[in-house]
Amino acid sequence: MQLTKAPPARTASPVAAGHGPVRRMMRQRWFVALRTFAVFIALWWAMYLWNANPLQLPSPLAVVNALWDLAASGEMLDHASISASRLLLALAIAIVLAVPLGFWMGLSRTAEAYIDPLVEMLRPISGIAWLPLALFIFGIGNTLPVFIMVYVGFFPILLNTIAGVRQVDRKLISAAQTMGVSRRAMLRHVLVPGALPVIMVGIRLAFAASWAAIVAAELIGSPSGLGFAIEWYRQLLMTPKVFGFIAVIGLVGYLCDVALRALQRKLTPWSEGTELS
Repeated sequence: MQLTKAPPARTASPVAAGHGPVRRMMRQRWFVALRTFAVFIALWWAMYLWNANPLQLPSPLAVVNALWDLAASGEMLDHASISASRLLLALAIAIVLAVPLGFWMGLSRTAEAYIDPLVEMLRPISGIAWLPLALFIFGIGNTLPVFIMVYVGFFPILLNTIAGVRQVDRKLISAAQTMGVSRRAMLRHVLVPGALPVIMVGIRLAFAASWAAIVAAELIGSPSGLGFAIEWYRQLLMTPKVFGFIAVIGLVGYLCDVALRALQRKLTPWSEGTELS
């Protein structure tokens, strides 16, 4: 009986072997984001060439140069820090007001029956609609943009707090009541941990809405901040700096949202892997 020699095992070619790391890199989140920004910059440059009016639409290179000048002079950091400090103050006030009220309305049908009609009447009114009256009451300064941001951020936090309280597992509440847990312990160990993931989503929504509203508030009622800088350079017809400050608004908003996501993961690690994480 003649034995046949088995064919030699195939070895992966260098080209095929190199496809794995390349494909993994192309699926990385940072690489996907980089490609998205590259496409955006290419479209921007094409629109700039098609428009042929740098006063209306400056080139990406002109905006980068303007950003460099603003950063070198410290003007960008000054305005961004002022707007960010106003935002943090407004979010803190909105959280202090909305979270306790949301727990009360979530736990008490009577409180909801009295307060919910007023909330639903005020909620559809844009914060920008209050600018003329707020300008008359508060004048130009820090109070007006903070008031607008508190108003805009209050409702997402309130509604998400109510929803978070009501979605807490009733079996956990019944078990705690059966064990004789006090109301304070119930609030601390059952209700707050159960509602916190949804509340954090409300805080992120409130941040996005408030950060968008601060620009309009600072355009009219503030002598400083990113919105003021945009309007100032628009009047001076310095469009690259206007676009530069718009880019700063997007960058600061993105970084703050990343920080809120990290805070959410730290405060609610049990919600990882769900749609709320």
